[in-house]
Amino acid sequence: VRLMESGGGLVQAGGSLRLSCAASGSISGINIMAWYRRPPGKDGERIAQITSSGTMIYANYVQGRFTISRDNAKNTVYLQMTSLTPEDTALYYCYASSEGNNYWGQGTRVTVSS
Repeated sequence: VRLMESGGGLVQAGGSLRLSCAASGSISGINIMAWYRRPPGKDGERIAQITSSGTMIYANYVQGRFTISRDNAKNTVYLQMTSLTPEDTALYYCYASSEGNNYWGQGTRVTVSS
């Protein structure tokens, strides 16, 4: 399984961005997909996940601002981010769980200016 993120960039506080994660390869066994982020100087943290059945879970600090969605026909997971703050500045990367294996993308950088 290969994961390729896109959609990051520079945005002003209060703005929005939509990230995409396209999965390729042996994708039929993917059950969970998720978004993680790693702020500068900090460890990575899971911020949202979606299962193959569509169940979504969010970290408390993004609940209500971020929305994860999945387009199975395009093998793509999205992260719609709104009301961004400088604290959301981070490397955002995609995760997939498939048949007991974990896969990670390279990430896309999001910078929120004040």
